[in-house]
Amino acid sequence: MLLTTSAEENYLKAIFKISEKEPGPVLTNALAAAMGTSAASATDMLKRLSDKQLVAYEKYRGVTLTPEGDRLATSLIRKHRLWEVFLVDKLGFAWDEVHDFAEQLEHVQGDNLTDRLDEYLNHPRFDPHGDPIPDAQGRWIRRPQVRLTTLTPGQKGIVTGVDDHTSPFLQYLDELGIALGVAIELLDRTAYDQSSKVRIAGKEYTLSEKASQNLFLRLE
Repeated sequence: MLLTTSAEENYLKAIFKISEKEPGPVLTNALAAAMGTSAASATDMLKRLSDKQLVAYEKYRGVTLTPEGDRLATSLIRKHRLWEVFLVDKLGFAWDEVHDFAEQLEHVQGDNLTDRLDEYLNHPRFDPHGDPIPDAQGRWIRRPQVRLTTLTPGQKGIVTGVDDHTSPFLQYLDELGIALGVAIELLDRTAYDQSSKVRIAGKEYTLSEKASQNLFLRLE
């Protein structure tokens, strides 16, 4: 079995997530920004991953995962999201508390442990942030959803996920009563800064463009 470090695995996962949103080769600068490091450091890591045949890297043209790299990234994401479900549903953690714990737990080796965790949780399809959980074969559900920024005034939707998993953002949503399954109606959008005036549970709020961009909805 090919041995990988936690740092290498985190890069594989980052490449997967970026390419999931923007199909095609992932540029080094985008990867460096996602990892909070320099382009030079990201390039060094890509060379290591290329030597292990986990990525196909071509200077100036970006990087893609090889089949083995994709398999490993999918496995990591599956473990991460299952652990988040466990921490929220079984241990009572809030959705803004679980990301860092899951980051550590996802690197625990052993497919048998992951499969038993999946069975214990009754095979959840989505994690507490609304992200799909791959099954043991690497398959997952793609559901139709749009960002709040794409709605036009008068449209309504149900929150299905968030694109920002940081504690400050999730705590901000808690303060507004925004969670998975909550209905949001777009009342208006300000031309000046593209902020969104919305109605949630009968109350009106104004969300910044950044906050709106990070909310996924299923249109009603």
